Amino acid sequence: MTETLRTGGHPASPVRESGRFRKGCNPYAQTGRSKLQSQRVTLNQQIIKAMRLRAGAENLLRATDNSKVRDMVMLELSFVNSNLQLLKEELEGLNGSVEVYQNEKDALCFPLIPLGLKETKEVDFVTPIKDFIQEHYSEDPAGYEDKILDVMDMRQAVRTPSRNGLGVELLMSYYNQLNFMENRFFQLNRHLGLFFTWYDSFTGVPVCQQHLSLEKASILFNIGALYTQIGTRSDRKTQAGLESAIDAFQKAAGVLSYLKETFTHTPSFDMSPSMQNMLIRLMLAQAQECAFEKMVLPGIRNQYFNLLQVAQEAARVSDVYSHINQSITQAPIKEHVPPAWSYTVQVKLEHYRALAHYFVAIAMLDHQLNARDDADQQEMLLSKLYDAMPDGLAPLSILQSKEERKRVGKAHLRKAIMGHEEAMRVQNLCKPLRKNEILQEILRVSHKRSLTKYSEHDQEDDFDMMNAPNIIAKSDQKIEVVQPQFSKVKVVDFFHKLGPLNVFSAKQKWTAPRKIHLMPGVQDQGFTLQGESAVQVMSLDPTCDAARSGLRDGDIIVSVAGKDCKWNSVSEVIKMLKEIPEDGQDIQVISLQGLETVQLPKCATYYGGLPKTYSLTCLTLDDGKSRKGKKVVKKLSFLNWGNKNTKKTASTVSLPSAVDSSPQQVPDSTAHIPDASDGSSLY
Repeated sequence: MTETLRTGGHPASPVRESGRFRKGCNPYAQTGRSKLQSQRVTLNQQIIKAMRLRAGAENLLRATDNSKVRDMVMLELSFVNSNLQLLKEELEGLNGSVEVYQNEKDALCFPLIPLGLKETKEVDFVTPIKDFIQEHYSEDPAGYEDKILDVMDMRQAVRTPSRNGLGVELLMSYYNQLNFMENRFFQLNRHLGLFFTWYDSFTGVPVCQQHLSLEKASILFNIGALYTQIGTRSDRKTQAGLESAIDAFQKAAGVLSYLKETFTHTPSFDMSPSMQNMLIRLMLAQAQECAFEKMVLPGIRNQYFNLLQVAQEAARVSDVYSHINQSITQAPIKEHVPPAWSYTVQVKLEHYRALAHYFVAIAMLDHQLNARDDADQQEMLLSKLYDAMPDGLAPLSILQSKEERKRVGKAHLRKAIMGHEEAMRVQNLCKPLRKNEILQEILRVSHKRSLTKYSEHDQEDDFDMMNAPNIIAKSDQKIEVVQPQFSKVKVVDFFHKLGPLNVFSAKQKWTAPRKIHLMPGVQDQGFTLQGESAVQVMSLDPTCDAARSGLRDGDIIVSVAGKDCKWNSVSEVIKMLKEIPEDGQDIQVISLQGLETVQLPKCATYYGGLPKTYSLTCLTLDDGKSRKGKKVVKKLSFLNWGNKNTKKTASTVSLPSAVDSSPQQVPDSTAHIPDASDGSSLY
């Protein structure tokens, strides 16, 4: 992406760490993926422009009664709608361009489906955050400007993450940093005046909100999307590459599952529960496909037991794609996903079903039961292969009769041939798949192999048309959702200097620091101290000199003799207080004051307080205009209803432990996933 300027005149550059670019980011990498992402950005801008024109034309159409004007507006509206349809089809083409993400070494491998990253507009944090620091924390905001710029640089960097583990780590670091910022600066009953705009990954339709939850949900989506791109890029001609792909797709499913459970009322359809359910299944299906490829990579031994095992594994892959096909072909998902995805899923379910029938046919035709074989074991395995035996035959009678084995084997071959032909037919219906020579070659070779095998056993006077029974899907490969481990990515709180987070947060309002003058020579100052990191005054004697100077019970000592002590322990503060000069010394303290909060409802389906979702209205504002003075809608965000209310009452008795300036570990986010049975996952 090209370098841009921030609203406040600061250059947006991800160059804040050692080296040329921030670790895990390279915005100028000229890869096919980056070019595709740049085209997606351009399309998103064109889509929003066309939507503005359509909104204006519709407003004019409602406002005028002049027939000539109405005719002109109707003509303009038809042109804009046609243009929007063309842009939508072009965006579908970009989302369907899966070849760009594939590994170049994969000579004959089925293409996998990745997710494209969501795009966003730049956000200027400087003025709103500085204003909040000055108002809420009563500190000089100039000392935090570099930290605010660090946040903006990190946000700029996550727009172009590297397609590897470093890119995922960068996105997770920003997500953890957002958790810090949410506790520091974002209150439930007021907004900072920041507008976060993100574009739908499939349709390009923008969504704009003031709540940070939209930012967090979109970052989670991009983490999952990046995992899918890593899995697609893996070298599937090696065991290590296939294991990497399986792991990546399972982690992608885990991140998307966490997104679905944590943010239940998402205004963007690509993050809606119905779409997320389909995407989670798709990622697990692709992990299952990679597990099948890993199983057959060393080669398939032409043995009865091995062939039936491979057949059931292939049937399992077909079965999971069959479930996805049912979801992806239903409204409203059908109208949002690229058509190439739907056709790819259909091709795979037919192809792997045909493979399952082919391997059963080989087991029936190439192997005969003899005296050295374990007849009981073969009989048991064959009885578990079908949901119903062909023509009501007993498993042992099929195994013992050469003619019956041949009949069953040919029936499976006919079904395999029909499956391969159906896969090729579906492939020819989709233009992007027709251009995919690798996919075309795989289907052609598989079809030819089944035809050749059938011709070896076909006879002119053979009119037996036994129907092959369905093969029971079974897999020994364990594929499951892997939940994200955000706590493993340690980040430094950029605003660490404000003080311990569980004391100095947006949820607790403190008074401005005031000076208290302490005099030496007194063994007992008239109060005790307690707490680690943010030391608190307790058991204050109302008749002591400190109390007469304005000290209150429950005050927090923030500085001693001009030295900041918000992170100091009790022993350190006591040591500083013992060094009082003869003329005394000043300490600064703050007192807790009330902060009006909005209590979240327990039921996520409550609709009375749902907020206004900003879309075209706020997007029509010029990026350079100041948003000061703009009336803020003081309502809760859509995304906030899916979060559990973790607000705790402030305690003046139990204070947090001291934390040094080393990287802080973010609590495991997976602990906040709501139970799906409590109704909070309703969309």
